[in-house]
Amino acid sequence: MSDRKYRQRGYQDESRGEPREKRPEGQPPKKEYAPRGQPPVQPRTYNMPGFREVTRCARCGNELTVAIASSPTGQCARCGADLHTCAQCVHFDTSAPFECQQPVPARVSPKDARNDCGLYEPRTTVERETTSSTSGPQSAKKAFDDLFK
Repeated sequence: MSDRKYRQRGYQDESRGEPREKRPEGQPPKKEYAPRGQPPVQPRTYNMPGFREVTRCARCGNELTVAIASSPTGQCARCGADLHTCAQCVHFDTSAPFECQQPVPARVSPKDARNDCGLYEPRTTVERETTSSTSGPQSAKKAFDDLFK
């Protein structure tokens, strides 16, 4: 009789020298991994995208240059909307009095029409750079050829 309470086969039933399960002949051996606490051999290089400041049209979302957005007579190239408006301003806030974060003497209405407010600053947002500066089939071919130089 065995000194064990249950009769299920377990790790104690096999001898120490033999593997527990025999691997089929076509299956490759398992990969060896570094222990968890060890640092990697070399640091990983990440291809992190950059960030940039962008001014966009409040109506259609078209990307604008800062010179066009800050000019008093500027218009969007795509939709033709006026750009020197309250809706395009950095101080525009629908929950503030007169819908402006700055103290203004009277409410400007409508908010998407051109006005002569002296407090106007174009709204800029910080966006992640998602496109490379060199794109197209020529740059991809050039990058491939550069690998073998």
